[in-house]
Amino acid sequence: VWAAENGIVNGVTASAFAPNNNITREQLATILYRYHGGLKPLNNNLSAFKDREAISSYARDAMNWAVGEGILNGSDGLLLPSASATRVQTAAMLTRYLENEKIITVPTDPTIKDY
Repeated sequence: VWAAENGIVNGVTASAFAPNNNITREQLATILYRYHGGLKPLNNNLSAFKDREAISSYARDAMNWAVGEGILNGSDGLLLPSASATRVQTAAMLTRYLENEKIITVPTDPTIKDY
């Protein structure tokens, strides 16, 4: 409820919230972006990704921000914005966000790089 009241999350339609649905990569990026304050990125960080046009319009700034901040790296030149975020992808994105915000410090693990 707090997140909806503060504009962090919205429903999937005007009449449906769908809290039990899987989360997509672009939805997760959007939640983090809005929580962070939603400042529009100055750079275009999406140009290297072949599927950048598949990003939903509501998530474009958020995905651009997440890539620019190193929170979302993509894999094999793809961001896969509408794909469900796996548990490891979600953990990696949350960890990178928390590290960027200096909330946590995690030892470098070179095996976690493509999410």
